Amino acid sequence: MKAIGICGSARKEGNTEVLLKRCLDILEKGKIDVEFIRLCDKKISPCKACGICRKTLDKTCSIKGDDFHDVFSSMIEADILIVGSPVYFGSATPQLMSLLDRAGYVSRGNGNLFYRKIGGPLVVARRAGHNFTYAQLLFWFMINDMIVPGSGYWNIAFGRAKADIMNDTEGISTIEHFAENLLWLAEKLYI
Repeated sequence: MKAIGICGSARKEGNTEVLLKRCLDILEKGKIDVEFIRLCDKKISPCKACGICRKTLDKTCSIKGDDFHDVFSSMIEADILIVGSPVYFGSATPQLMSLLDRAGYVSRGNGNLFYRKIGGPLVVARRAGHNFTYAQLLFWFMINDMIVPGSGYWNIAFGRAKADIMNDTEGISTIEHFAENLLWLAEKLYI
């Protein structure tokens, strides 16, 4: 079994990355192989709505010359998919949304490749905007026919400067509980 955590933050080792890695650590302790991807190390162009992915049925996007296909391949191989984003003016980061938009189109154009995978979003905010961003990302999981377990609260935490997130004990606890629920669900579905 494999889990992938995709960080949409432009900041290496920032709060979003800390949350994702905390989640992946719990999954790894549960004997799940994990992979972590930072989108700030990648170039992901936005979808150009050409529709070729729906016509070719070869699990590829017509846009070449960026890192989409490598990341998308990892997403398809994974049983568990977790994405994280800081809040940028009330929404997820553009690079994460470029990845998710293209991945969603290619998946749906090729028979719903994310069907019944499990996972969910994590969101970090300085002060506000997390609920909209969480919903924005959650809608992506839902429209891709995925299974998202709950937690004791929404998968959000607060922080601005690096490591601020560690002061949000409720946020950390919520993410840990989400990871435990992912592990429990994976054991029920895949073992």
